[in-house]
This record gives sequence, structure tokens and C-alpha cells, in this order.
Amino acid sequence: MAENSPQDDYTLVEHLTELRDRLIRSIIAVTVLSVIAWNYKEFFFDIVRAPIEPYLDGDGLKFLAPAEKFMGYLKVAILSGVIMATPIWVYQFWKFVSPGLYQKEKKFGLYFIFFGSTLFLTGVTFVYMVVYPLAYKFLFSVGDPSDKPMITINEYISFFTTTTLIFGLAFELPLVLTILGIMGIVNATLLRLLRRYALIVICIASAIITPPDVMSMFLLVLPLYGLYELSIILVDMFGHKPEEM
Repeated sequence: MAENSPQDDYTLVEHLTELRDRLIRSIIAVTVLSVIAWNYKEFFFDIVRAPIEPYLDGDGLKFLAPAEKFMGYLKVAILSGVIMATPIWVYQFWKFVSPGLYQKEKKFGLYFIFFGSTLFLTGVTFVYMVVYPLAYKFLFSVGDPSDKPMITINEYISFFTTTTLIFGLAFELPLVLTILGIMGIVNATLLRLLRRYALIVICIASAIITPPDVMSMFLLVLPLYGLYELSIILVDMFGHKPEEM
């Protein structure tokens, strides 16, 4: 047995209360930073619009209802708030799971926050810098070039927001599996045995959440499977060994 056991005397109500408190603090942080982002909404909206702008022939995005443009700016401000608040909500997640860890494992807190934030921002950067440009280049090259797109603010911003957040969260895979390994829920041997099933799940998930083309799917499958292999190494390094269970 390890010298210091986790505190397992939390009741279900206490766990739920702790989860609620951590969520509220995260929401407050995101709200504050979203309000700040709203003051620079044109700047952030230009960033969001940039990947698709070359394919709009100078016409810009369209809106079909009076409030659509306002809601588009609001979604962009909230997305910006979520991204800027990354270290805060990662910290809140760590504080929620840390009571289930051994005392010697709680020293990884700073590493958790740093790598959790880095992985999320890497996923966001990857989809913005790599996936969107390649996906739009492919999608807009299909068919007769005389066909002109009519893309609305609501459709584009909703797609951009959802896909960006999904990629960011997907890149958290090594962090989640490592925490599960530290808690003794999974181990490196199990993850190795589940390799082929993990690849199938990653392919299915990638096909669902990426733009509707094979290129975008593989652009998510490849890094995710690489992150899964990295997870095996990290779980082997930091997870519970049999003698510690």
C-alpha cells in the first residue's frame, strides 16, 4: 500500500457540491473574460472569420435575421473567454480530482495545469492553423467554380465554435488518461491491449466531429492516436504500479 491514501470519505453529495462549486468558478472566469473579449469583438471576429474569408469573394458572411450578427459576435466573445480562461478551468478541474489522489501525487498539480492548458491550446491552434485551411481549400474546390457560396454568420460561427472546442478538448486525451492511471483506474498494460479498439473509436469520433471530408478526419486521427501512444508512456511513468495498488 502507498503511505498516504486518498481521502475516500467524501459522500456523493459532497462530491456533487464540489463539482458544482468548481463549475461555478469556471463559469465566472469565462464570463469575466468574455465580457473583456466583447470590448474587442471586431478583433476576435476577424480572427474567427480569417480561415474562410479567402473563399467568400469579398462578399463577407451573410445574416438572415436582425439578431444573427449580434449573436455571432456574442458566440465569438464567449469562445474567446473560454480559450483565455483555459488555465483557470484546468486548475478547477485539478482541484476537483486531486482529493482522490495520494499525497505524493498531488505535487503534480503545477504540471497538470501547465500541460492541460498547453494541450488544449495546442488543439485549438492545430485546428485553426492546419485543419480549417486544408478543409476549406478542399471543400470549396469541389464542383463548378462559378457556384458562389452563401454562408451565414450563424452557421459558420456555430460550426467554428463547436469544432474548435472539440479539437481543444480532444487534445486533452493524454492528461485524462494519465490522471486515470495515477488514480489506478487504468494502467499501461490495459491501454496497450486496447490499442486497436482505441483506434476504431478515434476514427469514428473524428468522422463525426470534423468537417465532412476524409482529409480533415485523418488530420484529427493522426495526432489523437499519437497522443494515445504518448498516454501509454505517461501512464507507465506516473501511474500506479502493481505493488502500489
